[in-house]
Amino acid sequence: MSAHPAGEITNCGRGIRFMSEISAEKVRELIDSVYRTESRRVFATLIRLLGEFDLAEEAMHDAFASAMEQWPRDGVPANPRAWLVSAGRFKAIDVIRRRARFDASLGELAERIDADARSAAEPDDERVEDDRLRLIFTCCHPALPPDAQVPLTLREVCGLTTEEIARAFLTAPPTVAQRIVRAKAKIRDARIPYQVPSRVDLPDRLDSVLHVIYLVFNEGYSASSGESLTRADLSGEAIRLGRLLVELLPEPEALGLLALMLLQESRRVARTSPSGELVLLEHQERSLWNRDQIAEGKALVERALSSRRFGPYMLQAAIAAVHAESSTAAATDWAQIVGLYDVLAEATPSPVVELNRAVAVAMRDGPAEGLALIDAILARGELHDYYLAHAARADLCRRLERSLEARTAYQRALELTQQEPERRFLARRLEELPH
Repeated sequence: MSAHPAGEITNCGRGIRFMSEISAEKVRELIDSVYRTESRRVFATLIRLLGEFDLAEEAMHDAFASAMEQWPRDGVPANPRAWLVSAGRFKAIDVIRRRARFDASLGELAERIDADARSAAEPDDERVEDDRLRLIFTCCHPALPPDAQVPLTLREVCGLTTEEIARAFLTAPPTVAQRIVRAKAKIRDARIPYQVPSRVDLPDRLDSVLHVIYLVFNEGYSASSGESLTRADLSGEAIRLGRLLVELLPEPEALGLLALMLLQESRRVARTSPSGELVLLEHQERSLWNRDQIAEGKALVERALSSRRFGPYMLQAAIAAVHAESSTAAATDWAQIVGLYDVLAEATPSPVVELNRAVAVAMRDGPAEGLALIDAILARGELHDYYLAHAARADLCRRLERSLEARTAYQRALELTQQEPERRFLARRLEELPH
């Protein structure tokens, strides 16, 4: 957008001054829009230039404050993002120079940033996107404790407030704030590099990023506790992160994770009744499933599978795609799903994968076959405190008319879950059992 000198508007009659006021209001609306769409890009670039999270955050807000003051008067710059980066950088230099009066070592930092600023070319789109990718990998660095990676990513990459993150994970805001502060201090003190890992290190580091994004999605798709089964805001943020990662780094597992999230998210509306009660997959109204998300998810699965590099997210996405293609639960290709779980169990063995496979076997071969597999998992002492294992066992016992065992399993599942819609569902199933 070209700059429009203020004099062209204001040096006229009364009616034109009124138009100037309207124009200024539109500029402020534009700045609000730029903040929503560009602030995290500006922030990521300022971190690279300034080398410090808090200083970059302060500089970004100072830059937007300057825009609110100058753009209505001087006009909107041709490249708003570059203007904001430049303004933020020089605001930071001023801050550092003021602090240098009390700490002489900061003077050298200000001079270095100033010199870099004068020699640096205007950041292009590719460089800015690289900055965003660096920020994601920094926030998900394995040197940071797992309970800090998620809030740090949501705060710095997505721009959520501490209060929003605390509400999402039912944690006190001061606790979330402390984790974020400590993570930033760890990045600073350990000199964690602000960079995308090398090709050699990428697989391990990418796993951390994907895991953090999926943790955010899972909390949104099936909240760990509370009155609501889902949190659309969190799953939406995770999908946004997934899209960004695929755009910047289209690795097969990144494609698989985005596909998996889209395919699961496509069922959101059908997963609860109008009154907020849980609806199981087999009873969902499939006409409510989001066909656009399903189509996008399936296309991503095909793209990921074409690489012939089969990872856990890609395989889970392939399983979700089989469900999405089925017109009813009975029409589902359970043999294909069991086969995919076989491959997944070999790639990343875990008792949860075994449990999901056992449920699929029950659908393919009958509840007795599935129950035997679940009992074997529980007999090893694994998933003893995992409520879904007991809920699945209860359901299979119910189908086999083994009411006493079903009752015991439903009661155990009820003891373990903190999710209110799931608790109400399990309680109803328990009441429906014959005495």
